[in-house]
Amino acid sequence: MNASELGLPMAVPAEGLPARVRIHEVGARDGLQNEKAVVPVEVKAEFIRRLAAAGLTTIEATSFVHPRWVPQLADAEQLFPQVSDLPVELPVLVPNARGLERALALGARRVAVFASATESFAKANLNRTVDEALAMFEPVVTRAKAEDVHVRGYLSMCFGDPWEGAVPVAQVVRVCRALLDMGCDELSLGDTIGVATPGHVSALLDTLTDTGVPVSALGVHFHDTYGQALSNTLTALRHGVTTVDASAGGLGGCPYAKSATGNLATEDLVWMLRGLGIETGIDLGRLVATSVWMAAHLGRPSPSRTVRALSHQEQ
Repeated sequence: MNASELGLPMAVPAEGLPARVRIHEVGARDGLQNEKAVVPVEVKAEFIRRLAAAGLTTIEATSFVHPRWVPQLADAEQLFPQVSDLPVELPVLVPNARGLERALALGARRVAVFASATESFAKANLNRTVDEALAMFEPVVTRAKAEDVHVRGYLSMCFGDPWEGAVPVAQVVRVCRALLDMGCDELSLGDTIGVATPGHVSALLDTLTDTGVPVSALGVHFHDTYGQALSNTLTALRHGVTTVDASAGGLGGCPYAKSATGNLATEDLVWMLRGLGIETGIDLGRLVATSVWMAAHLGRPSPSRTVRALSHQEQ
């Protein structure tokens, strides 16, 4: 019997933590966009359907970006109609007004824009300055809100930049405020290269709330480059954050930041939350099976420690 079948981990709640966490699953978009090979659209659709069957209620489906920039997601128009009937939220990334129109034409009701806290990454990712990128997003957000569409603002490089190094907290707060002021409903604070540590997470969240940003509008997106993703997540939960981004099987990184490794694995997150007595609504066994299935399609084992432990994959 594996640990899960033995009733492990034992749930031991800790004070000061939320009763429930919403996991924003990014594997189908942020994970698969970084694969060298293009995953067939039928496999992507089945992946999303299996994630939904495992209990995930927010599954980021794809990105309506120009195929030249992210060829792995060039099939957005073919994929979205195959999964749009699922009883879950299916946010999509829209880089500009054209991407938004493509998404709206297919009935998308949740979209996301992708901003940067640093000039270097804004230049590498968007070929614009930070302020030029914000100016580009403003009409996109305004148009989406006019259609009563939920808008998430991703903010990358919140804790460190591969070109600039340390990123001042005030710099991150300024861009967060700009995204909220233009109409974003929620923000995802991204540790794109995985360099955050708990004290840094506390400092950013404290400063954001001190400047009037409601913690209910914040989510966190940690990469596990230095093994800090779970400790950073726990710190965020202690500050009242209840939305955590994660990727099934630990898929993903960032195509424009070569030092970025995989996202926090959804299974590893669920294991920790289960041990803390925090509800997620996720069937861990079905989720692990889904990641094992996808790993077989990708031709390599899942990097998630929980997937490996519960599926008896080679370490």
